Amino acid sequence: MFSKQLLSAATALSLVSGVFGVGCDDPTATIRSAADATQVANCDSIEGSVLIDRNAGPDIDIGGRLQEIGGDLTAENNGLLSSLRSDSLQTIGGTFSLKNVTKLSTLNFPRLGEVGAIDWATLNALPEPTFGNPGITKAKSVTIADTFIENIDGINVQSLTDMNINNNRRLTKFSTSIKSLSNTLIIQANGLNLTMEMPNLEWIANMTIANVTSFSVPSLHTVNGSMRFDSNYFETFIAANLTEIQDGDLSFVSNPELTNISIPSLERIGGGFTIANNTALGKLNGFGDLNEIGGAVKVRGSFTDVQLPALKDVKGAFEVVSTEDITNACNTLNGLKGGVVQGDFNCRGRDANANDDTSSASSDGSGNGTSNNHNAASPVGASMSTLYTLAALGSFVVALL
Repeated sequence: MFSKQLLSAATALSLVSGVFGVGCDDPTATIRSAADATQVANCDSIEGSVLIDRNAGPDIDIGGRLQEIGGDLTAENNGLLSSLRSDSLQTIGGTFSLKNVTKLSTLNFPRLGEVGAIDWATLNALPEPTFGNPGITKAKSVTIADTFIENIDGINVQSLTDMNINNNRRLTKFSTSIKSLSNTLIIQANGLNLTMEMPNLEWIANMTIANVTSFSVPSLHTVNGSMRFDSNYFETFIAANLTEIQDGDLSFVSNPELTNISIPSLERIGGGFTIANNTALGKLNGFGDLNEIGGAVKVRGSFTDVQLPALKDVKGAFEVVSTEDITNACNTLNGLKGGVVQGDFNCRGRDANANDDTSSASSDGSGNGTSNNHNAASPVGASMSTLYTLAALGSFVVALL
């Protein structure tokens, strides 16, 4: 009897201490203590996911024999964890997720090279993740938001689906070797002096860049979707090898220090073309090969000259408005009316409100989409009103019967 009680007590104690609490084959191996972390570290691989409990900490080390986690590695809503490390882990098959881990100040994974995705948010004490050389080279997506991270150069992925770097107020430099992005790149609201270098980027689907001091894409030659630059601080943008924006828009809006845009080899924009409220931009003359625009053109600002010498086809409306005298530019551009511009044409200078309209040019090739939608909606509204009236009448008849 005594032996059974002793065995039961030992078993209970073991479970509490974590000795039998974590298995290498568990669908989710939950780390609640340093002992649990040691058990995980003693596995060659974890087939499922590893979850760090919200009460685990302050130091979790899963280094040892562990080389691969088949699922996710997750720590969320943990206010105790200050250090997370592994000197052996090489692969995370799922998402490396860190969210609202507010005291995490050390993240050290020197051998980690492949993850399914990175999803980090609200890391208020982490200055810099430490990876080895070459660092993380394979991932499908990277999202880093609302952190104190100052440097993320250890993420050296060649090909991505998505990258979203936003609201990292201490991030002032980011250089990456990415060559292609198949969906979206979003960079916005990071450090005030953020310089971004993407020297190897050749092809991207969509790009939105905001609040950046310097942005370099010397190898970029194709954009499948849209390329947008809003509220940046760079003076010059150059994309010498960009030849085509296939299906989307090109826009530069409210970049107050921008003085020069040079995309000399760009031949085609599949959607709309918007240059608006870039008050330091005196001339628009960096589109020497631009031949075709699949949507509308909206160029508004304080410039004195607009040159589009190769333009042969604009599917939508064409608007050029400046606060300055652009009589000579308008005289030249007037030759585009009728044959080249298929929508409405408007070119005028000395308009004090030229910088007020920062809406995007239409990418559907029509100049009157709003009025068409309004007219189309009227019969629907009338029909719905009729239906409500008939329904009310029917209810009244039923009540009488």
